[in-house]
Amino acid sequence: MHERERHRIILSAVQERPVVTIQDAMEYTGASEATIRRDIVALAGEGRLRKVRGGAEAIHPVTTLTARSFRQSQSINLAQKRAVARAAAEQCHDGETVIINGGTTTFQMVHYLTGRRLQVLTNSFPISEHLLRHSRCTVMVPAGTIYREQSIILSPFENDGTAHFYAKRMFMGAQGVSPLGIMESDALIIQSEQRLMRQAEELILLVDSSKFRNRSSLIICPLERATTIITDDGIDDEARRMVEDAGIRLVIAVPDSASEREGSTLVA
Repeated sequence: MHERERHRIILSAVQERPVVTIQDAMEYTGASEATIRRDIVALAGEGRLRKVRGGAEAIHPVTTLTARSFRQSQSINLAQKRAVARAAAEQCHDGETVIINGGTTTFQMVHYLTGRRLQVLTNSFPISEHLLRHSRCTVMVPAGTIYREQSIILSPFENDGTAHFYAKRMFMGAQGVSPLGIMESDALIIQSEQRLMRQAEELILLVDSSKFRNRSSLIICPLERATTIITDDGIDDEARRMVEDAGIRLVIAVPDSASEREGSTLVA
């Protein structure tokens, strides 16, 4: 492999992880340890990365999110997520404009929207890709950076294009739900969600029942901002009362079968 190509691979790798070890770089490039050490010294001398013990790191690393990766979250409570997403898709009608926020529960909606004609704004790379391939929906995405692990498009700037979109409804997932509000784990995700929420008349929250037991340090908005909460039949009486006391419409979705509860896999 040519030196220029090795350098490109090493520089790309240091933007993807906190530290790239010499062994990592050897595997990526097929080069020897001595060659990789020389490459790191050369790139560090040019100010393109920082040499550390046993490897290298980026001088200006790309911001990473604290949220769990899309792949890690996708199979958790899958049957419940499918049931919630199916009930959410029933709220959509041909010709409407909707916002679907990135997440593994909202992603399951795509399987029930294949026959619909909607205008959809989403910051989810998997949702946009699936709808483009398997539906008749018009799909729009905001400007920003694609975060590979979470498969979402985020921007720290206000002018990401969402201000020009109006939606009847926004469908959104959450990290947790409590009397204090709707919770998420990362400030950059919250910025994006708040911009999207401003563009929708109704906010429909899609959460499996485990989210009523989850807590996070960051609050997106008061619980009362949601007009509807869709969850599964595992919700307990305390959570039911919390939703009802907040004056929010509660929809209970029941998974199709016991086998689905155990988590069969649905391939996108």
